[in-house]
Amino acid sequence: MPQGRYRTLEVLLVEDDAADADLMVEALQEGELALHAVLVEDGEQALDYLRRQGPYVGASMPGLILLDLHLPRVNGHEVLAAIRRDDDLRRIPVVVLTASGNEKAILDAYDLHANCCVRKPMDQAQFAHVVQKIERFWLRFNQGP
Repeated sequence: MPQGRYRTLEVLLVEDDAADADLMVEALQEGELALHAVLVEDGEQALDYLRRQGPYVGASMPGLILLDLHLPRVNGHEVLAAIRRDDDLRRIPVVVLTASGNEKAILDAYDLHANCCVRKPMDQAQFAHVVQKIERFWLRFNQGP
């Protein structure tokens, strides 16, 4: 179980593709841990959620963020940069998920201090397996802040 400030087992999914989001939520619910997955569909909603603004005033701080790079309104790189500039948010692990093999986009994410980048598998079973591995590592084995 994560230690420190982010003890809640809440995962913030920032994903605009409904099919990918459904697969991620299902995989997290079938994982080893009892998680509460929160889904937002664009970068602006993600930042509002993390800053507890607008409809997210009572939101809990997630223990993990799964972030797609290709988002409407505010893209994943901009969300990641805002998270890492914010003293209250910068220690939350951010796993970037991308369908793209664009190396520059991945390098840019690492330059913005993504904790890791994972290419989304095309196969549903593999997708679920990857999400469960991410959950297991970041929320069970990783020693968080």
